[in-house]
Amino acid sequence: MAILVTGGAGYIGSHTILALLEQHHDVVVLDNLVNASDIALQRVEKITGRNINFYHGDINERSDLQKLFSQNNISAVIHFAGLKSVGESVKKPIEYYKNNVSGTLVLLDEMRRAQVKKFIFSSSATVYGTPESVPLRETSRIGGTTNPYGTSKLMVEQILQDFAHAQPEFAITILRYFNPVGAHESGLVGEDPGGIPNNLMPYISQVASGKLQQLAIFGDDYPTIDGTGVRDYIHVMDLAEGHLKALEQIHKQQGIKTYNLGSGVGYSVLQMLKAFEKASGRSVPYKIMPRRDGDIAECWADAQLAKEELGWTAQRDLDDMMRDTWNWQKKNPAGFQP
Repeated sequence: MAILVTGGAGYIGSHTILALLEQHHDVVVLDNLVNASDIALQRVEKITGRNINFYHGDINERSDLQKLFSQNNISAVIHFAGLKSVGESVKKPIEYYKNNVSGTLVLLDEMRRAQVKKFIFSSSATVYGTPESVPLRETSRIGGTTNPYGTSKLMVEQILQDFAHAQPEFAITILRYFNPVGAHESGLVGEDPGGIPNNLMPYISQVASGKLQQLAIFGDDYPTIDGTGVRDYIHVMDLAEGHLKALEQIHKQQGIKTYNLGSGVGYSVLQMLKAFEKASGRSVPYKIMPRRDGDIAECWADAQLAKEELGWTAQRDLDDMMRDTWNWQKKNPAGFQP
C-alpha cells in the first residue's frame, strides 16, 4: 500500500515525503511542476535512500488520476497540490479557484471511483479571515476571508464537510496550518519560490545572500508590538511530522476532523528579521511599503487539539527555523537551479 501525495514536489510536500519515507511508507507523487522542481524529489531520494514513484500530471486531468489509481495500490491521499500565494490570488482569482477548488473536486471524484477512502487536506489559517480574537482555535469563526487563496481553502473545507456527510465510509482530516518556514537540516531541500518571493523568509534570506537588494515590509502601522504584521511561524519539518501523526490517526478515524498546526507563538516581521540577522551574521536592509490587500494584523494558533488527539506539538524553535533557512540559502543560492 502506498500514500499518494499530490503536489509532492513542492515545499511542504517534499518535506512531508521525506518524513514519510523515513517512516518506511511507500510514496506515489503527482505534481505538474508549475511551482516546483523534480530535483527536490531526487534530493529526497538521496537523503532517505528510498525511491519515489513520480507521475508528472495534474489533479484537474481525470486521465492522470485514473492512470495513477489503476497502477498503484493507494491507501490514503495527502493533498497539497494547489496555488498558494495570497497576493497572486488577488490578481488571478479564476486560476486559484480552478486549481484549488475544481482540482480537489476532480480528485475526490476519482478517489471515490477508486475506492480510496482516507484523505488529508492541506488547509490554511487564512480560512479564519480577520480573527475576532487570538489565539485561533478550531472552533473559532471561519469565513470572511480576505483573499481568493483563503476563500479557495474555505470552499474546499465546506466541500469536504458535505462530502464526509454524504460518504460516511470516508475518513477526512483537515490540517489548518500557519506559516511554514525553514528547511530540512541537510540543506538539500527547502523553499524555492520562482521570481520575487511572496513569503517572508525566502525574501529575507535572498536579500541576505545578495540575490535581492532589500526586503519590502508591507505596513508598519498595524496595532501590533512594532507595527508590522504578526504571524505564527512553524518549522516545515514540524509540519511534515504533523501529517505523519494525522496519517496514523486517520486509519482509526471515522468522519471528518480538523486541526490547527502551528507553534502557538506570534512573531512580527521585524522580530523575524532580527532573528535571521542574528543566525546568519548578515545585515538585511529593508523598506517600509504600503499595506497589501488581503493582509491582516496578527494571527497565531492554539494547537492544543492536535496535541491531545494526534500527540503532536511543534518541537523546533525560532533559532532552529532561522538556522535551517540560512543553511538552505547558503548551499542553494539559486534554489534547485543548477
